Amino acid sequence: MQHRAAAIIAILGFALSSGIIHAAQTPVYPNKPIRLIVPFAAGGPMDIMSRAIGEKMTAAWGQQVIVDNRGGAGGSIGVELAARAAPDGHTLLTGHIGTHAVNPSLYANLNYDPVKDFSPVTLIATLPLGLFVHQSVAAKSLRDLIAAAKSRPGRINFATASSGGPTHMAAEMLKSMSGINIVHVPYKGNAAALNALVAGESQMMFSNLLTGMPHVRSGRLQVLAVSSGKRSPQAPELPTVAEAGVAGYDFTPWYGILAPAATPREIVIKLNREIVGIIESPDMKSRFFSQGLDLTTTTPEEFSRLIRTEIPKWRKIVKDSGASVG
Repeated sequence: MQHRAAAIIAILGFALSSGIIHAAQTPVYPNKPIRLIVPFAAGGPMDIMSRAIGEKMTAAWGQQVIVDNRGGAGGSIGVELAARAAPDGHTLLTGHIGTHAVNPSLYANLNYDPVKDFSPVTLIATLPLGLFVHQSVAAKSLRDLIAAAKSRPGRINFATASSGGPTHMAAEMLKSMSGINIVHVPYKGNAAALNALVAGESQMMFSNLLTGMPHVRSGRLQVLAVSSGKRSPQAPELPTVAEAGVAGYDFTPWYGILAPAATPREIVIKLNREIVGIIESPDMKSRFFSQGLDLTTTTPEEFSRLIRTEIPKWRKIVKDSGASVG
């Protein structure tokens, strides 16, 4: 009996010590600053959302979240950087409909795979766009704008924040569905594109309501419609593009957080839990409602399914529109 008891004690002691050793070898996450790559210039909706989420994560976890703006090539440069990062949860990416649904069809030599190279964490927001036109365009409605474009094919320019991004594809979708010939002029960021529109360098642009509406109130721009399938709560007086004359039009850009592929499942779940809690907090909801953003969360699996569904949808739209990166 004594020998048996001694053996049991030895086994328990070994198991306990092994558990302690294993626990000691399991790193705490996060154990260093987190880099959150934003693949576009500072100042746009993606950047603003990312910084707000980063501030909350920093406060909750005691590790600084550093927003790293890496713009260029429709977001492809920053996305590729994130795809090649170590899959340890310390590099994250804010992606959107352009980087993960449109770019695979728009760029012939994309250096990342939007599905295979990433572990989706959660959707964070959707953002309807307003269709803004310069005062020099004699259009009081979307039907007027379409008529003007058809009477002067190739003479109306549309500004965008980048090739392949939401502001570009919203216009390409309108171009395809209405049969108009308008010319793409890409800029480096939403602010630069909107400034060009205000200056009259371009005649029209899809942009977020937050940055565009002040120019409407000052009389420098007009807004004709919103891109989403439903009217925006921030501007319920504006018709949707579908209501204004292009039946079936519905373009609602989405944004989400992703980690590199092979990031451990437990880290993805922890990130999802933390970010979902941040986005669903009342102060975040009220803060971004006023900016036209509808904060929306998902499970990692739901976000993954969204991306897989959107890619073939946009393959057809890009092909039908004849869109190019210019």
